[in-house]
Amino acid sequence: MANIDLAITTPAPKEPEKPVRAQNEEAAAWAIREKNYDSAMTRYDADKTRWNDSNRKCLMVMKGSTSDAIRMAIPDCDTTSEYLAKVKSQFTGSSQAYAAILAKQLITKKYTGGGIREHILEMSHMANKLKTMDMPLLEKFIVQLVFKSLPKAFEAFHVNYNAFPEDWGIDKLIGMCVQEEDRLKNSNGGKNQHESGPSRPPPQKDWENFPVEQDQCLKCKKRGHYKRDCPEFLKELLRKGIKYEEDPAKRRKKN
Repeated sequence: MANIDLAITTPAPKEPEKPVRAQNEEAAAWAIREKNYDSAMTRYDADKTRWNDSNRKCLMVMKGSTSDAIRMAIPDCDTTSEYLAKVKSQFTGSSQAYAAILAKQLITKKYTGGGIREHILEMSHMANKLKTMDMPLLEKFIVQLVFKSLPKAFEAFHVNYNAFPEDWGIDKLIGMCVQEEDRLKNSNGGKNQHESGPSRPPPQKDWENFPVEQDQCLKCKKRGHYKRDCPEFLKELLRKGIKYEEDPAKRRKKN
């Protein structure tokens, strides 16, 4: 399988033109030209054999890895370059549509967790796909798209980058973002802000919503008795089906 792509990367070798002896050409000069031609033909035969072998293998691989529906729609071709040109002409419209979808996904993509390194590599891969479709993007623009895809926790980090005179490449961006994500995790108890969401205060109990004095009831807010002796609290227990205890001493023990 060595040099299997020779027929794709290199044009077919051209056969050297056979020399014709001039009328006044001396025999020595003609002999040199004939010898050079023989050497050129020897190199051509060897190059042509390698190229034909590569061309045959490439066509076999291309046709063997293409579905029957697509392969039947492509006419037979003698060379791999002709076959690829036919495939390209068949799918030019669908490639443009795919490029538009890919560009929209790249611009609107957001980081929702799972590893910021993988997120940036995925966006870089999408940009490389667009590059193969004649839609190259500047690396500076890709870096800004990555920053725009990050959650609000990275806003200060983005501002610091914009104030920094040096432009970052994708590799440095990955390293710096990984460090920043680790810092955010450590500052938030091991959780990312974009993963944990806004923190909520613990639910307060009823008696924590207002100040009470020492002999004030926590149920009716009146002074002179406690909640366990409050008539309103006792009525609530009766409504819930809890048996009323007549003895105040036992009632205090339960409450």
